[in-house]
Amino acid sequence: MWSLLALIVPIQAAGQPRHFQRMGFQTDTPMVHDPVMAYEDSTYYIFATGLGIQQMTSTDRKTWTVSTTPVMTVIPQWTRDSVPGFTHHVWAPDVIKYHGKWWMAYSCSTFGKNGSAIGLLSNRSLAFPLWEDEGCIVSSQEKRDNWNAIDPNFVIDDNDQPWLVWGSFWDGIQLIRLDTTMHVAAGEKPRTIARRYNLNDPEAKAALPINPNPPKNPTSDFAGPNAIEAPFIFKYDGWYYLFVSWDYCCQGSKSTYQVAVGRSKTVDGPYLDPDGIDMRYGGGKLFLKGDKIAYEAAGHCAAYTFGGEDVFICHGYSIAHQGASILIQKPIKWTTDGWPEL
Repeated sequence: MWSLLALIVPIQAAGQPRHFQRMGFQTDTPMVHDPVMAYEDSTYYIFATGLGIQQMTSTDRKTWTVSTTPVMTVIPQWTRDSVPGFTHHVWAPDVIKYHGKWWMAYSCSTFGKNGSAIGLLSNRSLAFPLWEDEGCIVSSQEKRDNWNAIDPNFVIDDNDQPWLVWGSFWDGIQLIRLDTTMHVAAGEKPRTIARRYNLNDPEAKAALPINPNPPKNPTSDFAGPNAIEAPFIFKYDGWYYLFVSWDYCCQGSKSTYQVAVGRSKTVDGPYLDPDGIDMRYGGGKLFLKGDKIAYEAAGHCAAYTFGGEDVFICHGYSIAHQGASILIQKPIKWTTDGWPEL
């Protein structure tokens, strides 16, 4: 159910005035893509893909007020200079509190190409509308990099060390160590921690337990067939759990997204599935897929602990809403041998 409370405030171009009306509309069925969540001062926040990053709030995680003002009312000029074709449609944010400050990473790209960048914002409070531009964390260039700088996720290890994990297609999921400003630490280079398929690394080719000749990518002539993206790392009981999305998003009812998971004792891996297969070589335990009753497909997930409960969120392509992407929330249960279930 949707209750319209205000007109949409258009996004502002660089250099124009910023407008911060606290307007919105309420819904108990939020339409989101690539959602992440945060909690501060009795309020839950969702941030998601949209013009300038979509945002919404709730006090109970049931009824949401969708803001008609985006997180980014001004898109930094450096994003358009760095990413050909990018304008205002900002993808797949992530948000985390670290050392008393909120940090938000976001993706600048165009569909199916890896000329991309992950930008950084900071803020003292989620309730405060002015996010500060902190520049670029990492970028990828076509024909230079065999990875794609989108779908970021922050993770803080047990030593209070921040890391960034990201990736979509090409050579799969990448991980890098950050410094305390949430930029890449000196001397660090990305490392691959998960693939769906692999056609380049001789070691991976030899180890792959799955078809080394996957079907052609139906959505992009550039991205290749390594259909893995949207990583999220969640810590639980001494393990780091790496959730990833397999197959294809963004096609409404024709989407085939599904979520897989592996785990590691260290944040930099190796991440193994229950059969001991390394996710770098095609491993991963299937965790969630479309049930063909409520959702055709589901993916791009996140996981949190709220009020002592572990919660899994993602978007699902709703059958009742003709393939629109809807927020999914489910409690996580844990098996006796430490694997997550819904």
